[in-house]
Amino acid sequence: MTGMQSICAIDGVKAAGIKEGKYGLALISAEGTSAAAFTKNIARAAPIILMQERIKSGRLAATITNSGCANALTGKRGIADAEEMALYAAQELSLDPCEVGVASTGVISRYVNLPLIKDQCHRVAPLLTHSPDAEIAAAKAIMTTDLVEKHALVQREGFSIGGICKGSGMIAPNMGTMLGYVYTDADISASDLQEALKIAVRRSFNRVVVDGDTSTNDVVFCTATGAAGKVNKTEFSAALEECCVKLGRQIAQDGEGATKLIEVQVTGAQSEDEADLVARTVVGSPLVKTAIYGEDPNWGRIVAAAGRSGASFDPEQVSCWISSQGIRAAVCKAGILSEDLSPAKSALAGKEIRIELDLATGKGNAVAWGCDLTEKYVEINGKYTT
Repeated sequence: MTGMQSICAIDGVKAAGIKEGKYGLALISAEGTSAAAFTKNIARAAPIILMQERIKSGRLAATITNSGCANALTGKRGIADAEEMALYAAQELSLDPCEVGVASTGVISRYVNLPLIKDQCHRVAPLLTHSPDAEIAAAKAIMTTDLVEKHALVQREGFSIGGICKGSGMIAPNMGTMLGYVYTDADISASDLQEALKIAVRRSFNRVVVDGDTSTNDVVFCTATGAAGKVNKTEFSAALEECCVKLGRQIAQDGEGATKLIEVQVTGAQSEDEADLVARTVVGSPLVKTAIYGEDPNWGRIVAAAGRSGASFDPEQVSCWISSQGIRAAVCKAGILSEDLSPAKSALAGKEIRIELDLATGKGNAVAWGCDLTEKYVEINGKYTT
């Protein structure tokens, strides 16, 4: 990869990282107003508990992230360890520890190796630079079962938004589904940034389903340096959503053991909320996921998943199309099954599959993303701690 990719396309952002076996550490520095979104799992990791309080100040100057150990379900010691991580970064970067974001990812219910983290932080801090290589190093450092780094950049007239994230398994639509770091040069208040992030997360990371499990450690940090000046809030919110959608799609595409990206587009719902319910339920259905993997145009599984979503619609009025590789094949129109499903089966041979559902009930619409479910997923997770 060459050229400024995402976070290091934003003036004032510096990054660095190191990966040593299963254990990595990433530092990102950029000072400004900040917001965050966190997992809704009540079994929250120590860094989540710590940052849910500290982010209330609306300001961050850096983040420190370790991979290999989640520091989750570790009690008071875990909280103290998360505070210590913030202190390590603050000491290296001459910052207030309360302005350092902390995140962890890896195996749950184990204590972090603080001596290793301190040593890695000491070695990584001098490497902080504003460069593509630095960004790549940070993105690699936070990876666990991810196969690829994930970067996104959205540029608008007058401002830019860039982000990196990690996420491959234990992904469900219940915020945040991953670890994410988003930066912008826009000048925007912490409260407006928090509101924009809330909407963006709802329409991106909260609509990604790999396996239906919500992590203990999910967090997205968003920092605005203000270097580009004031921005239109509506334009900024749209750009932030676009950046988060780009990252979310990459998480779905890199799902553990995945061979196909699935996008579910729902229209004709009574509201966006109901369209959201249907889209997330369909893309998260194990039966739909395995049908996509087996390239089986099984319309019944799709409508059955939609029917248990909690949304209101008449199944006999629903239409459905499956698209890929330039093929858009109808499998059902107004509740009537297509007699020839061979075009749909041909479409399922592609690597990026789109399922379109028209509920014929209203004007609500939503999109969700996921991946197929394969034997490889079981192999990866059956031996995760060993």
